[in-house]
Amino acid sequence: MLVKTIFAGFGGQGVLIMGYTLAHGAMSAGYHVTFLPAYGAEVRGGTANCTVAISDDEIASPIASAPDYIVVLNTPSLYTFQNRIAPGGSLFLNSSIIAVEPSRRDIRIFKIPSAEMAEKMGNPRMTNTVMMGAFLKNTGLVTPDIYLASMEEVMGSKKKSIIEINRKAFTAGFEYSEEST
Repeated sequence: MLVKTIFAGFGGQGVLIMGYTLAHGAMSAGYHVTFLPAYGAEVRGGTANCTVAISDDEIASPIASAPDYIVVLNTPSLYTFQNRIAPGGSLFLNSSIIAVEPSRRDIRIFKIPSAEMAEKMGNPRMTNTVMMGAFLKNTGLVTPDIYLASMEEVMGSKKKSIIEINRKAFTAGFEYSEEST
């Protein structure tokens, strides 16, 4: 098994932490992992993306020219990355702010209103965590308990209330069910 995923959005949306926590969780589950972040000079507000490769065996290259999954949190990232996904792959998009339809018809598309869900929970900064719940429910790359333990370890000594908010956001995303197109 070799699975590559690209996470993309604006800097400040938590795109890099999405990839990092997935990589950490997969490593905790015993997989070989690479994590390759990339972001513009602006960081917050500029573009950001990262590639995570997960495998049973050693990984020859962290580059994903045709990833299995792409998660996009904004419209510019959809335009940038949708044509890179492998035929038959899956695209996860934040349908709260992405109003355009993807042009690809040979992939599965999951529209997750993650920003809206986070806003209803009272914390719009949890958009990325809601999306990770939906992403892991549909991909099964790591189990929720392993991912949540990794998320808590990555967050370190942050307040217990912040960790609890992230757990609730993850659960909301995981429990969200929308048929792919």
